Amino acid sequence: MTTSGAGSSGLPVAFKVVVIAGPDEGCEAALDSSLEIGGAPPCQLRLTDPAVSRRHLAITVLDRRIVVRDLASRNGTFLGGVRIREAEVPVGAVLKLGHSAVSVQPRWHVREVAPSAQRCFGEVLGESVAMREVFAVLERVAPTDVTVLLEGETGTGKELIARSIHKASTRASKPYVVFDCGAVPAELAQSELFGHKRGSFSGATADREGSFRRAHGGTIFLDEIGELPLELQPKLLRVLESGEIRPVGSDQMRQVDVRVVAATNRDLQAEARRGRFRSDLLYRLEVVKLHIAPLRQRPEDVPLLAARLLAGKLPPGDEVGGESLKRLVGYSWPGNVRELRNTLTRALALASPPGRPAAPFAKLVFNLGPLAAAPVTLGREFPGVSSPAPYKQAKEQLLFEFHRAYVTALLERHGGNVQQAASAAGLSRKHLYELMKRLDVGTEGER
Repeated sequence: MTTSGAGSSGLPVAFKVVVIAGPDEGCEAALDSSLEIGGAPPCQLRLTDPAVSRRHLAITVLDRRIVVRDLASRNGTFLGGVRIREAEVPVGAVLKLGHSAVSVQPRWHVREVAPSAQRCFGEVLGESVAMREVFAVLERVAPTDVTVLLEGETGTGKELIARSIHKASTRASKPYVVFDCGAVPAELAQSELFGHKRGSFSGATADREGSFRRAHGGTIFLDEIGELPLELQPKLLRVLESGEIRPVGSDQMRQVDVRVVAATNRDLQAEARRGRFRSDLLYRLEVVKLHIAPLRQRPEDVPLLAARLLAGKLPPGDEVGGESLKRLVGYSWPGNVRELRNTLTRALALASPPGRPAAPFAKLVFNLGPLAAAPVTLGREFPGVSSPAPYKQAKEQLLFEFHRAYVTALLERHGGNVQQAASAAGLSRKHLYELMKRLDVGTEGER
């Protein structure tokens, strides 16, 4: 049930709707300006699920905004456990109708692996297609020793994923060591990573094992790898290639057996082009590269995460739902899962005085910024940027919107020809594809 080709506008189809659960799993249809889903004509995507109404829902693209409208269906349309009548949704959001689920995906997107049927991987939870695709890859690579690079905004749970990779590996009984590349002064980073000999520098009063030796036989998690000093990057590359380290002040090489998982909130491809990150080290790190989508792009994960974070803290029989949940799902979460956890913790603390029973979920008050569905503007100059956000997050939002607008216009200007677009922008074809994937921007097909 796959539809291809340009829409009536003559422009390339940018999106498609994919059935990801139910009797028609795997079917998909092109989404031009609008698409109806249901069990009978005139719906362009027809499902055999008996719990789906004849005309169940409509999806419309307006200026690259994706709007979903329930067509008075008998069983309703749900986003993140919340029944909706009309809502703007991000690319990748999962819509549930009857016993089925559909997702809007970039037209160019081709899955390397089908989404996992599981809603968790170790300690990591996710209902969204984006997270279940990550789980599917992790289920395959965690038992191996391949190097994994995790990319994503601060607060998306990269360290939790790294720990879950270790626990699902054959090294689970061995050490798991975290090294934060951005938290150690540059002059001490080499000693902290590779160790040192007594007397090798002022203050070195005893031999010290570095993080790699402490992780021997297990896993080392290199957090914020983009912050690693440039002069140390060749030494790290040597360890990854040879499995040998040399402590500061020593002439002897020492063998280490370590599985490496790294994480960054930077665009390392861009950092490599600027000369701030070695491209040969990047190639060695991204054997398997996973992008962890921000929470604003996967609102259907919010109910699952909130239920887990509130487990055992609500009155018996209480559940996460109602208007309070709608408010949580509608918020943009610039601080991602970390902000969600802090918001729930604060609401519980303020609603439940010491010595009194826990307050029901419906009574919790969430101190949130503007909802994602509302126009969000910083001053009058930068639409799409949340003014209550800290400086760094507001800057990241603005850069994200700039990149999306630039790449979209670039592809349209060159008729979807990726090679021509990349040449005109001074980018490699590979990097432009990386940007398209990260920004959920694409064309009907590669040309």
